[in-house]
Amino acid sequence: MRSINFRVNGEPRELVVNCNETLLEALRERLGLTAAKQACGEGRCGACTVLLEGCAVNSCLVLAVEADGCEVITLEGLMHGGALHPLQKAFVKEGAIQCGYCTPGMIMAAKALLDRVSDPGEDEILDSLAGNLCRCTGYDQIVRAIRAAANELASERLSNLA
Repeated sequence: MRSINFRVNGEPRELVVNCNETLLEALRERLGLTAAKQACGEGRCGACTVLLEGCAVNSCLVLAVEADGCEVITLEGLMHGGALHPLQKAFVKEGAIQCGYCTPGMIMAAKALLDRVSDPGEDEILDSLAGNLCRCTGYDQIVRAIRAAANELASERLSNLA
């Protein structure tokens, strides 16, 4: 057992975790943050994607102790004041959420991309989603949603400058 201190969705947290406990287990079972999904458990599907220090990671492959001193953002942390993040809104509007199982991981991978690249092309979007699998929608709606969110975020940045 080991005590870890980290920030989750902007809030400082302290947990005592087993040394073999994954970040996914800590988020879901100890903190009740269930958007990241347990699926393959091998880092192949992306359903458990969260941001760790701004990078998209498969939380099923990261030990909770590795998050000590780090910032973790989950899908639950994207909402501000009860308002959906532009990515969340775009996924709904573009129909990129069929069964919804992969959606949190897709959105978090897209968030990591849009934090680095303000106007990504289709190839950049597809590359950023390479570790995330969707069996329902295909990827056209997902790519459209990410492009729409990129456009909305760019508009927000411009209006903030004015």
